[in-house]
Amino acid sequence: MGTYESFIQNKRAVMPPSGFHVDRDKLHSSLFDFQRDLVRWALLRGRAAIFAGTGLGKTRMQIEWAMNVHRITGGDVLLLAPLAVASQTIREGAELGYEIHMCRSQDDVKPGLNITNYEMLHHFEPVLFEGVVLDESSILKSFTGKIRTELIESFAFTPYRLACTATPAPNDFMEIGNHAEFLGVMSRTEMLSMFFVHDGGETQKWRLKGHAEDAFWRWVASWGVVLEKPSDLGYPDDGYILPPLNIYDHVIEVEGEPAKTLSQRQRARKETVAERVAACAEIVNATDKPFLVWCDLNVESEMLAAAIPDAVEVKGSDKPSHKEKAMLDFAAGKIRVLVTKPSIAGFGMNWQHCADMAFVGLSDSFEQVFQAIRRCYRFGQRQPVNVHMITSSREGVVAENIKRKEDDFRKMVSEMIKYTKDITSESIRSTEREVAEYVPKQPIIIPSWLRSERFAS
Repeated sequence: MGTYESFIQNKRAVMPPSGFHVDRDKLHSSLFDFQRDLVRWALLRGRAAIFAGTGLGKTRMQIEWAMNVHRITGGDVLLLAPLAVASQTIREGAELGYEIHMCRSQDDVKPGLNITNYEMLHHFEPVLFEGVVLDESSILKSFTGKIRTELIESFAFTPYRLACTATPAPNDFMEIGNHAEFLGVMSRTEMLSMFFVHDGGETQKWRLKGHAEDAFWRWVASWGVVLEKPSDLGYPDDGYILPPLNIYDHVIEVEGEPAKTLSQRQRARKETVAERVAACAEIVNATDKPFLVWCDLNVESEMLAAAIPDAVEVKGSDKPSHKEKAMLDFAAGKIRVLVTKPSIAGFGMNWQHCADMAFVGLSDSFEQVFQAIRRCYRFGQRQPVNVHMITSSREGVVAENIKRKEDDFRKMVSEMIKYTKDITSESIRSTEREVAEYVPKQPIIIPSWLRSERFAS
């Protein structure tokens, strides 16, 4: 064990701080204690990740972080966000008294804080920014490898970097590796070779080396913090207790045997669209409350919009301006029913005004379903949230699988927090200034023309 720990130390597995110290009392007074301490910690790290549960105020924390980077350096900061989330961030910045400029290209950049959508990155010159923030950074997994690589390479020399996203699945080591690589801590390849062994023939199957588990999470805690609620780091949970989440499983009986394979399930979805849409429309049309309807297929989206009189449809082929307006209008209460896909609107939006949603066809991605539910079921929600999962008898127990994966996710997150909370709690609550340790390894040879005559001999 000692030898392995020595190996880890030699590899500099714990990232030293590279940022600056800010008194917590000088951070915005509207931030809760745990938020101020997290911002202060992230500024001290210089390059950090905040993995925090939905509704914990990641937007406010990243805005305050960015503003302090601007104040200290005098340089510009770029925030990257999903579509429609950028406008939401600008409004939240205004509540803090900060101006954030919406930009479509480098020509639009003004001194201070600037924000754009991920899709617009190629219109910017990343080297001109002192700081960068990735909002909803886990959506990098949804992008192509090309964009992920572009982000990592574009900001490789940016002094201050912050990535904010919801708590990752603890066994999604590639997501953790993506963040480490973006922050310049370590490449994914290095991370895998140092802490993991390849598990079988599948390229995605990696498991932690038995003796490396503590070292791995200690390494993660040196640049990232994980929390689902404030008490995970020793703060009170006042105002952060969520109301009940009610999941209703509607299984429509249709002819045919239950699907056993993925292709059979996809065929069953296509062949039972009419029945599922009718069941959803009946539920949504029976109320005048705000309603969010998630679908998986284009034909579902079209039929739902036709069957629900006051529904507005947002689909992938729509212009970005329409998508953004519809999502913001739904948030403002101007639209009662929004019909869309988790892949389009499942990240970043705050829709606590809505407490009712339906899934008409479930994605096979647990993360997409989980994130979609969290648009409404997040801290700040005052009402019990009702989720209607509408499937056909041919699709099998899809909703049950989602619930099982949710339970597994919760157990794994608890394990992840258990490993990191003591380390991160101590680091975040500490009031001492940390300084990056410098360990000289090579003597300096001073050229003769720099030596004074007194030392020349």
